[in-house]
Amino acid sequence: MGMKWFVLYLLSGFSLAVLSVRFLDDDQGEPSGDPAFSHLLLSLDGTSSTEKVWPKLEFGWRIVVATVIGFLGSACGTVGGVGGGGIFVPMLTLIVGFDTKSAAAISKCMIMGASASSVWYNLRVPHPTKEVPIIDYDLALLFQPMLMLGITVGVALSVVFPYWLITVLIIILFIGTSSRSFFKGLEMWKQETILKKELAKRQATLVDSHGELLIDTPYDPLVPKEEKSEMQIVCSNLKWKGILVLFSVWISFLLLQVIKNDVAVCSTWYWVLFCLQFPIAAAVFGYEAVKLYREHRKRMSTGNTETICEATINWTAGHIAFCAFCGILGGCVGGLLGSGGGFILGPLLLEIGVIPQVASATATFVMMYSSSLSVVEFYLLKRFPIPYALYLMSVSILAGFWGQFFVRKLITILKRASLIVFILSGVIFASALTMGVIGIEKSIVMIQNHEFMGFLNFCSSQ
Repeated sequence: MGMKWFVLYLLSGFSLAVLSVRFLDDDQGEPSGDPAFSHLLLSLDGTSSTEKVWPKLEFGWRIVVATVIGFLGSACGTVGGVGGGGIFVPMLTLIVGFDTKSAAAISKCMIMGASASSVWYNLRVPHPTKEVPIIDYDLALLFQPMLMLGITVGVALSVVFPYWLITVLIIILFIGTSSRSFFKGLEMWKQETILKKELAKRQATLVDSHGELLIDTPYDPLVPKEEKSEMQIVCSNLKWKGILVLFSVWISFLLLQVIKNDVAVCSTWYWVLFCLQFPIAAAVFGYEAVKLYREHRKRMSTGNTETICEATINWTAGHIAFCAFCGILGGCVGGLLGSGGGFILGPLLLEIGVIPQVASATATFVMMYSSSLSVVEFYLLKRFPIPYALYLMSVSILAGFWGQFFVRKLITILKRASLIVFILSGVIFASALTMGVIGIEKSIVMIQNHEFMGFLNFCSSQ
């Protein structure tokens, strides 16, 4: 499935799902005004009339199962660069017993913990092929502002969209991205197999020569490669300018969200604060886009075809506009579905030519910022119990670190980076199953109870 067919699949599926709402809302009653049925998850906003259900932190089979699922989900989710929210929320609601919104808040705590530990691990790992940081800060600066902007817009749309529609969008998106990532992994697996066979033939040629001089045989240089210490690797992986810019965007969005929560919904100041997010995101994206565009023109004018960043695309005006569109669209879908954007950014980085190790490290780095923003606001809104959040976050911290450790060791032994892509595809597909089954079940209950199935009013549903 090519990229054009994939985009056509998403657009046609989303369009049909949204248009079908008008054929359902005519036969339904008046909207209940309860936003608990207007979205499956929330990532930034936490206001709701839904009753909080906070089970006690007690040792038992529920906490054991939650620990195992949380560890495996965090380990696989951070390796794939998607977080694992699609697994955590069903686990917290069905097994532990939290209400949906509290489960979403604790899920963000788990994603933040796993992302932070994964970033710490990646900072201690050198780039597999180049003398550059394994985290691509240029791509992070390009996508993070648009993703965060899209998430806030998507969260606003989640209040308006009916529950069943979001369930359908979850199934369409997650099956599409998991399938696309799976086929991408198969392509990489075939290329790795060919490369391993070529290397095996070269080694066999060297062995069969019986010490004779082979002029055309490639050989390693006699000068040994300089081995870097762990501290040198960490220093080379840190770009303080990029980190400070990303942190500034994080602070700006956090302040706007916190202030907006204290303002009356749909008031003039509410929309002023909401619209202020657009120039902040556009300024950072525009700065990075101009930088990449100028560097690309300079390289092409000198005949240098080396790729900028880790992406293999040419940074022309059209491609930059496409990245902006994908960033906003990915953020909107992430905010609408409560995934935080990781389910979009990970496959997108692979699609534009980023190698799996760098795609995973960069997506996890960006995800750390978006999830921590949600956690801070959820904490201010008192949306999760501290003991449970600390326990599950500590589980995710350990899982994020050891998941990266074992998978990277396995890649080194097998020499197959495509394992990261298969893990990414598997996590997305598992999330499609869990969230899709739960969403379909609750949607059937809503139909049986003759719940309102159309779009809700944004101002009255807050």
